[in-house]
Amino acid sequence: MYPGFLFLSALSFCIFLPDKLCLTRAQRSLMAAEAQAEAVGMNISFLDNHVVVSNGIVQITLSNPEGHITGIQYNGIDNLLEVTNEEINRGYWDVVWSPPGSIGTKGVLERLAGTSCEIIVATEEQVELSFSRTWDSSVEGKLVPLKIDKRYILLHGSSGFYTYAIYEHLEEWPSFNLDNTRVAFKLRKDKFHYMAMSDDRQRDMPLPDDRLPGRGEQLAYPEAVLLVNPVEPEFKGEVDDKYQYASELKDLRVHGWICSDPPVGFWQITPSNEFRVGGPIKPELNSHVGPTTLAVFVSTHYGGSDLVIKFGEGELWKKVFGPIFIYLNTVVDEEDPHTLWDDAKNQMSVEVEHWPYDFPASNDFQSAHQRGSVSGRLLVQDRFITNDDCIPAKGAYVGLAPPGDVGSWQRECKKYQFWVEADEKGYFSIPNIITGEYNLYAWVPGFIGDYRNSSIINITSSVNIDMGDLVYEPPRDGPTLWEIGFPDRSAAEFFIPDPNPKYVNKFLLHEPNRFRQYGLWDRYAELYPDGDLMYTIGESNYTQDFFFAHVLRKMDNYTYEKTTWTIKFSLYDINESETYVFRLALASAHQSDVQVRINDLNKEPIFSTGKIGGDNAIARHGIHGLYWLFNIEISGIYLYSHEENFIYLTQANNQSRFQGVMYDYIRLEGPRTFVVNKIT
Repeated sequence: MYPGFLFLSALSFCIFLPDKLCLTRAQRSLMAAEAQAEAVGMNISFLDNHVVVSNGIVQITLSNPEGHITGIQYNGIDNLLEVTNEEINRGYWDVVWSPPGSIGTKGVLERLAGTSCEIIVATEEQVELSFSRTWDSSVEGKLVPLKIDKRYILLHGSSGFYTYAIYEHLEEWPSFNLDNTRVAFKLRKDKFHYMAMSDDRQRDMPLPDDRLPGRGEQLAYPEAVLLVNPVEPEFKGEVDDKYQYASELKDLRVHGWICSDPPVGFWQITPSNEFRVGGPIKPELNSHVGPTTLAVFVSTHYGGSDLVIKFGEGELWKKVFGPIFIYLNTVVDEEDPHTLWDDAKNQMSVEVEHWPYDFPASNDFQSAHQRGSVSGRLLVQDRFITNDDCIPAKGAYVGLAPPGDVGSWQRECKKYQFWVEADEKGYFSIPNIITGEYNLYAWVPGFIGDYRNSSIINITSSVNIDMGDLVYEPPRDGPTLWEIGFPDRSAAEFFIPDPNPKYVNKFLLHEPNRFRQYGLWDRYAELYPDGDLMYTIGESNYTQDFFFAHVLRKMDNYTYEKTTWTIKFSLYDINESETYVFRLALASAHQSDVQVRINDLNKEPIFSTGKIGGDNAIARHGIHGLYWLFNIEISGIYLYSHEENFIYLTQANNQSRFQGVMYDYIRLEGPRTFVVNKIT
């Protein structure tokens, strides 16, 4: 305990209060809080420029009044964070922001530093600290125009701590763009060498030193480094890139690092994704070489500028990010330290079960009794598959997001979203929804497009809304004449080549992670040296003959050529007066223009997407970004009966290396009347 610091810490605490007249009250409050917490092993101590909080299991040290985490003490290790880093670069909240009208996704990186510290709760069971700051015109252009309130919570008997933050933009404040916000932890590189983020992605990792010049060779972009002379020879010849370790948000509940001596696990647990942007399958960064652990709440990763949050002048906005839980664990006796991963998964389940937490003190965080729920069943009706019958939307993703157009949820970033997966019979139940107005959205694996229920759903405290049976009618004009792929918003089912042996990351060689290898985009030119991809309906197999990404052809290190893929097929009994529909679903697009031509490559395209996308999923080892669906009508006069037909898909933008698309699913439909006649 810290008996010698009680009176002095009260003084040092109060000098950061804006009203120095409250000194005596602050002294009394602080000393009472310290005494009460100390009685059960909870301790708060204010030093000159730091706050130290301990529950007898974990001790955290924070800079005062900034609120950066400078130290975490656990299991005999005096500091789990990288002690060679400056204090501002150990554990911190940050944002990337830019002035209004900025183009792209790059802005100013700002560590969010508080200007005042306050004890919010100090009881036998809990300590909660606030580090806050507000914005005023004197810092315009220097600091992000937000009111920031960062909170840290330590509970009695808990092996870890919680952090969350409230961001607020007031009506008199200027406009700006928010590109990214997160919490980052830089762990000790001499301690934490084993990284785990899933059952199939965990292992000993290279050191950050291995990425430095002389040991590492930068590849096409700074994040990707070829390890040519690593400290540990086992990593020689591997590529390290933080994007290789990205995960979809629905799978990103727990990740972290293991130290073997002494055995300690450091885990970041996110019990809910309600405050994150982009929906359940948005890929996001988590842990990577550093050793670094991230909790990313807003980012343009795998979405591009579509995911930049743009605030207008005077726009009112407030959002709670978190809480997230930093969980620390250890083993007993001679137990294998790698079992700490299993324990972390168990703890993650405990945290999810207790969401929403009942202990955060901010009134802006809604507890369970303040929230509502929505349930129902989603069915699919596609009369060209099941006549007029409805089938259960098995495995559908069903969610509530702010009111908008069909599919708007994947680009909505300012408010909250709540998603679940429907069961085998299409039933869903969405609990713990924050009060407000929503639309209900969904998509169903196996069917193209998006469902949106047009009714505005008003969630109030304790309401339980039963939506009954909802029917999704996916886009359909006629029978399927042929199809390529499986509609699930991913290109994972298509052909993924082996990596160039020069750029292998050994623990990503097997399913389901083969698409994460560096340089797969350049394998296209190697596999198709004499001409572009040709896919023949009825003969070709999309798992072997349809490259996973429609990329440019590498000519040299500076030149990339447009590519045209050909789909060859035969049709019979073409009706020239009827309309056929070509469905083109994209799993990803990056600064691409897909042009569609029918049977004559030299004519003007019958359709062009125009320049779309900025998700950069190809370069970032993704298998999808944002979803796009194009429904293209083709007059029967363009098609040949009893002859071979050709659909040409040209990726016409070739200004930079990573322009391209990933296809999710392609389908040609016949005229509706053709099916009606057959049925009758």
